[in-house]
Amino acid sequence: MRLQKFLAMAQVASRRKSEELIFSGRVSVNGSVVTEAGVKVDSASDTVSVDGKEVKICDKKIYIMLHKPTGCVTTANDQFGRKCVMDYIDTEERLYPVGRLDYDTSGLLLLTNDGELTYRLTHPKHNVEKTYAAVVDREPAQADMRRFSEGIMLDGRMTAPARIELTDKDPVTLRITIHEGRNRQVRRMCEAIGCRVLRLERTAVGELTLGDLKKGKYRHLTEKEIAYLKEL
Repeated sequence: MRLQKFLAMAQVASRRKSEELIFSGRVSVNGSVVTEAGVKVDSASDTVSVDGKEVKICDKKIYIMLHKPTGCVTTANDQFGRKCVMDYIDTEERLYPVGRLDYDTSGLLLLTNDGELTYRLTHPKHNVEKTYAAVVDREPAQADMRRFSEGIMLDGRMTAPARIELTDKDPVTLRITIHEGRNRQVRRMCEAIGCRVLRLERTAVGELTLGDLKKGKYRHLTEKEIAYLKEL
């Protein structure tokens, strides 16, 4: 397999970030520094190291759903000492979040050491839907909701069509479904139609929902849920 795919499956980083590690000379194969991303490696016989530390693809795959609370970052560790999502999970395995939730956004977050599945779930071409409950400061007009559903211009390019529905008026709550993952996308799309998000929670990824999972708690996915994600 290609070196960047190996690094992603070893949960070192995403494929794109892995390529950056390779180009910067931080990756070696069998003791030799590699600076080209297309190099092929054999996971069974080759030794791959990052910054001098050997990395391997873990055979034991773990799949976890966390109800992320607000006030923590979606990383394995934080240089500023803030609370991280891994602080809520009791495991010795090296897990990584599938995508991200903002510091001030709560809700369903998947974590795994399955790099291939992470890549498939986060790549835009697979159109994996994420559903959110957004409490906003005003009720949007129907025209604004139509504009939202057709796509909003962010950073010079349109978002993909989304779904938006008013589910409550006190407080004003919107159910929003997108399949992209741009930075703070839901908040920025709401701002574009004149609604400030007061509270935001991801309630579902595809057909997986939080159910009765409490904030700050986690559970392992069932075999059926894992199979469902792999079929997406």
